[in-house]
Amino acid sequence: MKYSVNIAGKTYSVEIEDINARPVVAVVEGIRVEVMPENGSTPPVSPPAATPKDSLAASLPKTQTPAASILSSKTLTAPLPGTVVEVFARPGDEIESGQVVLVIEAMKMKNSIRATHGGKVKQVLVNAGQTVAHKQALLAFE
Repeated sequence: MKYSVNIAGKTYSVEIEDINARPVVAVVEGIRVEVMPENGSTPPVSPPAATPKDSLAASLPKTQTPAASILSSKTLTAPLPGTVVEVFARPGDEIESGQVVLVIEAMKMKNSIRATHGGKVKQVLVNAGQTVAHKQALLAFE
């Protein structure tokens, strides 16, 4: 479904593949993002409108992605670009699948990032206040 979403006075064209899937996969101005809503409510949206002059891509943070050697099946990556607000995991912590390990703020919304699998945290690769890119490594598991 296509929606027109107004955030802080700017209108964005958003296409959501399946609103009931978790995480919710949306294409915002041509950029694919995955969001895990914290509650079951769905926000009100407007009907589709014209594409805004300002592209969302121009407003996204410019960061470098981590080296491919860091990324593996034992790595939790950022499902969306934004700023890390809180980090709940520490090296040595035992994490369960689905446990909230950190919070990323994107477009003035706080998104709880949950572990995709359980295990022992080997390394925390980000700090609070740090800007992260989509698919950037956040945590490494043993």
